[in-house]
Amino acid sequence: MNAKNNAQLQYKNRLRDRQASFQSEELVRGILAHDRLALASALTLLESNRAEHMLLMDEVIEKILPFSGNSLRIGITGVPGVGKSTFIEALAREVFQNEENKLAVLSIDPSSPISKGSILGDKTRMNELSLHPNAYVRPSPSSSHLGGVNRSTRESILLCEAAGYNIVLVETVGVGQSETAVHAMTDFFLLLMLAGAGDQLQGIKRGIMELTDAMVITKADGGNELKAERAKGEYTSALHLFPQRENNWMPQVFTTSSLEAKGIDVVWKEIDKFNRWSISNGWKEENRKRQLISSFEEQIQNVLLHQLQNKPNFKEKYESTLNRVVLKELSAHRAAESFIALFFTA
Repeated sequence: MNAKNNAQLQYKNRLRDRQASFQSEELVRGILAHDRLALASALTLLESNRAEHMLLMDEVIEKILPFSGNSLRIGITGVPGVGKSTFIEALAREVFQNEENKLAVLSIDPSSPISKGSILGDKTRMNELSLHPNAYVRPSPSSSHLGGVNRSTRESILLCEAAGYNIVLVETVGVGQSETAVHAMTDFFLLLMLAGAGDQLQGIKRGIMELTDAMVITKADGGNELKAERAKGEYTSALHLFPQRENNWMPQVFTTSSLEAKGIDVVWKEIDKFNRWSISNGWKEENRKRQLISSFEEQIQNVLLHQLQNKPNFKEKYESTLNRVVLKELSAHRAAESFIALFFTA
């Protein structure tokens, strides 16, 4: 590790140590008072793997729970290069047409395999939005978590809601990983696509299209309008071939140009329409219940894994069992069962 990286690591450790000295009551008071610094500190602690930070944030999350849930949660995904950041900034302008709206953007960046930090740095790619007084942009590394979301994203949403943000937008990595994770924690799932992107994306498209509540063909400008309209027709036809949604919502396809601010207002009206519709028919409440169930089941796995890793001789037993898999003495499933039995069998 070079001197620069070492200095950065030491700074981050000192910052987290200082944040860990906070009492949960102090953080909660700051968050509920809509203090951006308190929110930033809580989100940083939430991303930590240190036991004392996890314990502190467990207390904070439980205390802010009664003040969470009163937002519109929007998931946005799309392949790299589709223009997610530019689209989000353009969408934010529509959101802020209502001066009472407060928007939090949880932008999940790909993680560096070396530093484990964010590669793209969405806060630097959303300069205008980052400076808006009613906006909060938080880039976080995905840390190789499946679904293109950070493991703490669910709790981050709750913290933002408690801090007064009535619209929370989660931008995923969008590199072909399963996007069911972000779908399971948002109210409206938006898929951004490029016109004529090629058949190499077809495998990604179908699975995500089954989840989407609306599709947007981006960059419909600079002579690309006809290609975008053609893609809109193709995707509209494709969406009609999927089975009827459980909530009976029919996703629509839109063409937009973020640079020319074309079609963005229509997309925002569609999102608002869905939100009002899902509240009136009870779907939003039902979906939120399912989100809580999904979160509970996910945390069971996380807690069990954490408990395993803290057992005595975990590494030795893990490597010994793994070696039997490599030598083809045990199937992976049988090895996993026997490995877990080493720790939990009375």
